Amino acid sequence: MNNETQLPLEGVRVVDFGQQIAGPAVAMVLADFGATVVHVDPLEGPQWDNPANAVLNRNKSCIRLDLKQQDDLSKALALIAEADIVVESFRPGVMKKLGVDFQQLREERPDLITLSVPGFASNDSLRREWKATEAVVAASCGAFTDMGFNRVLMGINPSFSPLPLGSSYAISLAASSIALALFEREKTGRGDSIEVPVAAALMEGLSYNSYVVEGLPERYKTMREHEIEHRKANNIPMDLSYDDLQEYLDPFFRTYECSDGRMFYCVCPSHRNHAKRCLQLLGIYDELLAEGLPDVKDLHMPISEWDGETSIGVYPLPRKWADIISTKMKKAFLTRTSEEWGQLFGEGQIPGAPHRTTQEWVNSEHTNTAGLIIEVEDPEFGRMKQPGPIAWLEDIGADMLSPRPRRNVSYDEALAELKTVAAAENVTRPTGTNIGPVSNKGWLEGVRILDLTNVIAGPHSTAFLSRFGAEVIKVDPITPLYDPLIGTLFTFQTGVNKQSALIDIMSEEGREAFNRLVRTVDMVVINAPERQIKTLGLDHETLQSVNPGVLFCRLDCLGGPVRGPKTDYIGYDDIVQANSGIMSRFGGPATPEEHAHLGTLDVNCGFAAGLAMSVALYRKHKTGEVSRARTSLSAVTNFAQAPFAFDYEGRAPFNEPSGRQVLGNHELSHFYPTREGWIFLDSSREELSKLEEVEGLCGISQAVDIPAFLTAAFAKAPASYWADQLQAADIAAAVPMSIESLRAQYSREADGTPGTTLGSYAFSIFRDHPSGHCITQVDHYSIRPSEAMIRAFRPAERFGHSTREVLASVGYSDNEIDGLIEREIAGTGWGKEYLPS
Repeated sequence: MNNETQLPLEGVRVVDFGQQIAGPAVAMVLADFGATVVHVDPLEGPQWDNPANAVLNRNKSCIRLDLKQQDDLSKALALIAEADIVVESFRPGVMKKLGVDFQQLREERPDLITLSVPGFASNDSLRREWKATEAVVAASCGAFTDMGFNRVLMGINPSFSPLPLGSSYAISLAASSIALALFEREKTGRGDSIEVPVAAALMEGLSYNSYVVEGLPERYKTMREHEIEHRKANNIPMDLSYDDLQEYLDPFFRTYECSDGRMFYCVCPSHRNHAKRCLQLLGIYDELLAEGLPDVKDLHMPISEWDGETSIGVYPLPRKWADIISTKMKKAFLTRTSEEWGQLFGEGQIPGAPHRTTQEWVNSEHTNTAGLIIEVEDPEFGRMKQPGPIAWLEDIGADMLSPRPRRNVSYDEALAELKTVAAAENVTRPTGTNIGPVSNKGWLEGVRILDLTNVIAGPHSTAFLSRFGAEVIKVDPITPLYDPLIGTLFTFQTGVNKQSALIDIMSEEGREAFNRLVRTVDMVVINAPERQIKTLGLDHETLQSVNPGVLFCRLDCLGGPVRGPKTDYIGYDDIVQANSGIMSRFGGPATPEEHAHLGTLDVNCGFAAGLAMSVALYRKHKTGEVSRARTSLSAVTNFAQAPFAFDYEGRAPFNEPSGRQVLGNHELSHFYPTREGWIFLDSSREELSKLEEVEGLCGISQAVDIPAFLTAAFAKAPASYWADQLQAADIAAAVPMSIESLRAQYSREADGTPGTTLGSYAFSIFRDHPSGHCITQVDHYSIRPSEAMIRAFRPAERFGHSTREVLASVGYSDNEIDGLIEREIAGTGWGKEYLPS
């Protein structure tokens, strides 16, 4: 790091008791931003024995203590006395039983910030005591049951994925909450005590899989959905092969084989320009026009009023045209290698990428050049490739790429380090008798954000911050770029708590309205490649000339802290899934398949942008420095693959579980059928003696074939019995739930509360949703401060609903607003209906 550069969290001291992934990773994120972190393991070492610990503990000083011993407990409390933040990730109540009582500590020191990241919520009376491993949380949240239309049609249920999605979401959410609590503490002097259950974080991450629109128009159903309905109605088995399944995929949203025998993922649905560029590049656009490919001018009109049967830019396409287009695309892709197509698509500003493995991703030129993958000289593994930061600020991004490797120190050294940093701190917050009372307000009340984003990741970031009280003004163009499925349906999630205005900011009059808005906000947010920023007038100099001090955040697909060869390539969640190895792992290298959860990376990219914005707000309040916050889908994918996204000389093979038939990590961490239903057992050979004590499993430690033994044993009783028996023995196990069943059990009529008091699951039913449909959505409930307020969300407005109000708020008269609308500089809606039929 440049000696003259100060990272935004320098001076902040953290004591990290976290284990497994989420807890240590939160502290690692804080350390990446400059915090001083002491990590405390038990005497026997980390609970999770994985080389990824080298990543999770970089920039940390590591010690071992036994909190059950009074002397070591006293040492732990002495460390905490020098800290600003304490992080733990055990089951609820464990730290208090060990003698570390967060409530008591905060009564003594109201400036202290504490964070708990349990598997299940402390107010979940059913599950709070479960041994909540990554897989148990996933199974309990529907992540292995609701694996998408592909798995339904192939008749695969349950499915398994080794991705630690619950922890990956919890990392971004919990780190954001810490940054926001620091921001609040700068104003009031008060800290907070925060809980972020991994299960609740995962449910928020799966929000696009869990919401329901009653009476959803037929136009939004894909070919796969129609086939599922057909098979159910006619009692036809769900038994499609992988190859057969491909013909039910939209031609602009599927995998194609290339001349090198490798696969390429094309993702151009719902956007007229992207699809057209794709067909032109492939050399088949003119052929399709000659064959009569229709072109509907306004896709936001009801289908009954279209001037053609379909169009480029419609998703999903009808079967007739999907077959015609995909047949031509298959032939075209066979003319070049996957790498050649990747470069042509990227340079042509067309979303698409070659399928690659995680090993290839970690070692690729782009990730290593752009700082998405960095090198750290680890004391155990030597020169080690590790994920770069999950979020950064533009002016200090390069300074975050040379982290200090983890180091083992003595207790005295750890305490001295915290004391030295504390002595050097420039304290700018209220202290002592100046610490304010509990405000019961949101951390971001009074903060205004101008949102120029689209699709999922960008708008999700501002929707996320709105729960803390931020006021968000969403500005979209007069003419939509996306069809209603992506352009409107997704906004039921991303548009909550926002005012929606339609303004042509590229016109002269629209730019004046835009500048007026910029002068009223604290932050401007967009998702776009770097090459577009100057053209849009969103570069640092231009924005500061309009509103000195305004902050900025940008999300993109392949960007990193520094430039790489693919920095300006555009794309979506699916592009990075394909390129980073997620699809090759999920479906198998020869038959890659999209990870089923919609927004697998998108949602977390939104949370990571929220983290970056929170750090920028804290930094400005503390130092006056104006930052440009950054993250990308590519930065986020590394944390979704935390157990695998690293490399070093002598590393074990990249052979993590992959493919459709894999039902677990190994024989003792695996799905097994029972007499009724399935059970996921998540144990290990170290627990064989405990398994012996479970009634019905006696003899397992002597079994020659453990899978055969467990299959026979589990077949003797239903899954619920085995779950009860195993959980009572403190062995991780769970019956796989479906999101549908969770939603049915934990939904309530929208009542103006955020659901934070309702356990690990909470959904709200909006019967009077502005769309005219009854909508059920998961609550924004995963971050649970004890002092700050969390706002329940207000349903998403129709596009343009608040245009007049937004323009009036920046000084336009009614007559002026009427004129802007007449001249199509502003608008009050897309099409005739909120969700076109």
